[in-house]
Amino acid sequence: MSLQELREKLHLTQQQVAARLGLSQSYVSMLETGQRRLPAPLARRVVRLFKAPPTWHPLPDPFQPGRRVDPDWLARQLGALGYPGYRYLAGKTRAQNPAFVLLTALAADNLEPRAFEALPWLALRYPDMDGEWLARNAKVFDLQNRLGFVVTLARGFAEKRLDDSRMHALQNLAASLENSRLAREDRLPDVAGSKFAYETTKARRSQEAEYWNLVTGWRLEHFQYA
Repeated sequence: MSLQELREKLHLTQQQVAARLGLSQSYVSMLETGQRRLPAPLARRVVRLFKAPPTWHPLPDPFQPGRRVDPDWLARQLGALGYPGYRYLAGKTRAQNPAFVLLTALAADNLEPRAFEALPWLALRYPDMDGEWLARNAKVFDLQNRLGFVVTLARGFAEKRLDDSRMHALQNLAASLENSRLAREDRLPDVAGSKFAYETTKARRSQEAEYWNLVTGWRLEHFQYA
């Protein structure tokens, strides 16, 4: 959602937004037309004053994920972002940008199955995530196959729900990862470490997983919200 869309949704004029943010009307106009980038401190003020969605929260640049994620932090973030499976944790922490939460989770080698189940929902719930930031940082850390798989699953849910707008947004994000799709295979943490388990899962993986060169047992029908 752009600043203009947010303003119009709240039935505010540029002058009213400018007054609340302590800016000039001309500067607000430049922000809306893309002549000026929205600085992180100002984005946080927009979130606070106008109840903007979590996708408005500033994204870190550079992005520096770890190989492990705190399961409690991730559960609280997913709850704060509205995921039904962790709804009981809503209000325990301030939500961060869903794009940051998604890529942080995908970078982790200790991602729990219950948390992974939430990731396609996250992409489906917030299709307006910053696709450029996601694609760029996924490539830096070789996460494009994992991200592509999650986005493809989310697109499948949107297609089943006949939600054309979300389906189109998710298709665009998946397309931005196509050219950088890795030829080498990757696996998700749900695959056991033995060679037998690896080969068995690989042989039985879904078409979506095979396309993204990902070894995982997850399929569209395994998700509770499918």
